[in-house]
Amino acid sequence: MQKFTKYIFTTLVIFLLIPINAQVVGIRDTILMGSKFKITLVDKDAISVEKNIDKTIGEIVRIENLISDWKPDSQVSQINQNAGIKPIKVDREVIELTKRAIQFSEITDGAFDISFAAMYKIWKFDGSMEQLPSQSEIQKAIAKIGYQNILIDEENSTIFLKLPGMKIGFGSIGKGYGAQKAKDFIQDLGINAGIIDASGDMTIWGNQPDNSPWKIGVVNPFKRYKTADILAIKNGAVTTSGDYEKFILIDGKRYSHIINPKTGMPSTGLTSVTVIGPNAETANGFSTSIMVLGQKKGLEIMNKYPDYACLLITDSGKIIRSKNYKKVRKTIQFN
Repeated sequence: MQKFTKYIFTTLVIFLLIPINAQVVGIRDTILMGSKFKITLVDKDAISVEKNIDKTIGEIVRIENLISDWKPDSQVSQINQNAGIKPIKVDREVIELTKRAIQFSEITDGAFDISFAAMYKIWKFDGSMEQLPSQSEIQKAIAKIGYQNILIDEENSTIFLKLPGMKIGFGSIGKGYGAQKAKDFIQDLGINAGIIDASGDMTIWGNQPDNSPWKIGVVNPFKRYKTADILAIKNGAVTTSGDYEKFILIDGKRYSHIINPKTGMPSTGLTSVTVIGPNAETANGFSTSIMVLGQKKGLEIMNKYPDYACLLITDSGKIIRSKNYKKVRKTIQFN
């Protein structure tokens, strides 16, 4: 997804704090939730836009402190540390996010599962892996996966993981969620146009100062200098999941960082999945799920949700669009 992000960075940087029609566009790159974020806001002047970017970052940091499983004092880390021991009281926001994640697991028949975090122990994409995990290691990790074992007590606002050693993580929807929440937060403060780009998981609203829509390029990893599509967006989200940046090579074979929770093995068949629609969290969930489900099942599920559409790039470089792609593309441009 970094290639996609780099393209966006290049196309937007020319608007940095350039006054147009008594407005400026402020842009800031930062690291949040362990990933590159790019925040772009349209505001009345340079001082105001910098203050509002600070507020936007503050909202994302707040979310990060709730749901990042690599921060030991976050509520999600507390849940993981007490797996098989006791329920943990959490904010209502964490309850609702977990409920939506479980709904994604149900509609994808487990292709999406936030409890896949146990796989991090055997699959490492930091350059340290030199051989595949054994079947025994994979089966032991799979035994700790299962959204059915995430128990939510809404009355007491607690979450309990039934199995010792079980873990949940929101890496599959967390950036999309953070981007969407940041957009809603800053829009409520009166910012009527901008982009929150969470390493390629983006939410976009309003127009540029010249009243034109924002233009977002979808990279084709097989043709670096040619985009798979250029989206004009006034109000919507676009997220991309792919294996062309983060992967490992073992014995000459490439293994994706997107793991199938049922098999414990990396997904195959698709190199990139881009989803467009109204909400970045939901789009993020779909793009991750379709990478695991593959072309046929992925399109079947996508076609059940008319507000969303996808652009797939197969491992052979073929580009495939869901049946309502043109309609959704038009909706996010003019809505």
